[in-house]
Amino acid sequence: MNSTTFRARSGRRGLRGAALGAAVVAALLTTTACQGDDTGAAGPSATAPSTAAPSGSASAGGSTPTTASPSNDSGTGTDGPTATGTGDSGETGGGNGTRYADCEADGLSTAVELQDPAGETPRHFLLTVTNGSKTPCVLNEAPILRLKAGNDAPIVETLGEPDTEPVVVEGGGKAYAGLYVFGNDEGGEAEYDQSDRFTATLVAGEGTELRGTLVFDLPDGLDTVSVDDAARVNGWAGTEGLAMRPITQL
Repeated sequence: MNSTTFRARSGRRGLRGAALGAAVVAALLTTTACQGDDTGAAGPSATAPSTAAPSGSASAGGSTPTTASPSNDSGTGTDGPTATGTGDSGETGGGNGTRYADCEADGLSTAVELQDPAGETPRHFLLTVTNGSKTPCVLNEAPILRLKAGNDAPIVETLGEPDTEPVVVEGGGKAYAGLYVFGNDEGGEAEYDQSDRFTATLVAGEGTELRGTLVFDLPDGLDTVSVDDAARVNGWAGTEGLAMRPITQL
């Protein structure tokens, strides 16, 4: 009997232990499930490191964003090279108002072209100078022109007021001046001379004479031409038409 009682009690304690163990396991499973649901709802912790790529770095596709370089352009369109011509602030010692030096006689070659038809008295001439340098130079006002050699020869009057704008002669380029030499009709009473060449002195930007003299030999076929005090010279011009148009009216 004692033996039977012992087994019965032992069986009841075993059942109670098994039931208690099952309850503990169930409680633990319930707690774990609740924690999993809370984590999924709340998402990653705010303190977790971010996996987003920083600005400026390569994206997931592998392309690299272009970075704009600093610009010096003010938006006015004036940052380019300064245009050349008259009115530039970089005056030379000649004071001609441009960035270029005054032309010098040694750097120019000369030519003369008769403008009158064959058979008429030679009166109208086109004087041409060519810049033999690769660098532009400047001609100011009108040449100091004499119809005979020597500094004692009279200076030809300028036709009207010479243009105050200097003429920039490009390297290898040309400039022109119109010349009228004779106003006396054949058989008239006015005195006149004969000339076999014309000479000219250039004017600097501030109005003084430059050293050196240009010599304009007469065109082929003319040994001499008649000249008198009616002679006039036009200021330097950039085209033949501008140089000769006022002269042809004389």
